[in-house]
Amino acid sequence: MDEVLRFANSTPVWIFASIVVAIVIFQALIFIRIASQTAPNIGMTKDETKRALRTGFISSLGPSFGIAVVIISLIAVLGGPFTLMRIGIIGSAATELTAAGIGANAYGVELNSPDFGLKAFTTVVWTMCLGGTGWLIFTALATKSLGKVEKKIVSKNAKMMTIVSTAAMLGAFAYLASQQMVKGYSETVAAIAAGVSMMVILTFAKKREIRWLQEWALGISLVIALTISYLTTLI
Repeated sequence: MDEVLRFANSTPVWIFASIVVAIVIFQALIFIRIASQTAPNIGMTKDETKRALRTGFISSLGPSFGIAVVIISLIAVLGGPFTLMRIGIIGSAATELTAAGIGANAYGVELNSPDFGLKAFTTVVWTMCLGGTGWLIFTALATKSLGKVEKKIVSKNAKMMTIVSTAAMLGAFAYLASQQMVKGYSETVAAIAAGVSMMVILTFAKKREIRWLQEWALGISLVIALTISYLTTLI
């Protein structure tokens, strides 16, 4: 594991990750510039444009802090530069954590296990990058046609799209969770605790309309599940 972290935090990896993150920042700056130039054409004043940019910046802080716990767990296994690059591109810690787990399982080891070597790390990197690449390519090529399909389905049954997408997500995560739950009592308790705490937090946040709590739900549920799972090992 020490060999993996030395390589993952080496200078070449930092250089390549910094280039990718710099491209993402450049795209964001270009988007802000175009939006600022277009604002007067739709009747927005300079003050309104500045307030909109400031509101967007502040709104982005909540989700960023919300995934901090998951990012720390990824850094401990995959190193700082690669985690920075993946979160900088995709922005979804849950997706990246899931992809890392799938890559490690495909190689036949667990993340952060003593058997997690350079080859396993390489498998995880390829899994996360190829998974994200397929997502971006499919979105670029199929967004327009999928929009038409969505409109047809929604026109016939407005709830069908929600049911199909929710069922697909539940099936995928249930498949991953069940693989861990069959390993033992602590793993089963951790999965149940994470699921229950997630539902309780999201229900509470939705009723009280606390948006920041919804973003923190994943990190809080992760801490609760880890704590309860650790306590079960002491019994």
